[in-house]
Amino acid sequence: MRYTPAAVALSLVAAVSSSVLHSEASETLDPRASALMEQGQASLKAGATGQAVDAFEAALAVEPGSVAVLVALAEAERAKGLTGKAIRYYRIALERDPRNLAALAGEGIALAEKGATEKANRRLARLETLCGADCAQTRDVSAAIARGPSPENAAKVVSAPEVKTTPGTQSANQ
Repeated sequence: MRYTPAAVALSLVAAVSSSVLHSEASETLDPRASALMEQGQASLKAGATGQAVDAFEAALAVEPGSVAVLVALAEAERAKGLTGKAIRYYRIALERDPRNLAALAGEGIALAEKGATEKANRRLARLETLCGADCAQTRDVSAAIARGPSPENAAKVVSAPEVKTTPGTQSANQ
């Protein structure tokens, strides 16, 4: 009985200190990576997606594993029309920071553009739990799902009745 208050206080201190130790600080970029990020953003705004990708890749070489650089690179790849590559970069960013709203939203939008609406809806649900239904990222993903696949990806989405085997070939189910 005499040790109960001390034990409770000690366990509270241990719990708080461990949560503080495991929380990540916001990432500060190397000045060279920051300059390359600015160059990439300027190129992206100007519509030069190839130059933007090059700048973001150079920034990633300077600052490997930076979530901010990975998200920017993914956005540039998506603007370039390479949604599969963009999804890969978003997933790498999410491995490093699973609660990154920009990466979650970007991946959700890219999945919706690709036609993977079920997965996009899962990202939307995750965003709603993290930031609510009125958050800008949630609205962006919701709008992308409503728009459906992008025109270049819509041609690639094929329904099962459209897939037919030619005579003399076997389907995977036979």
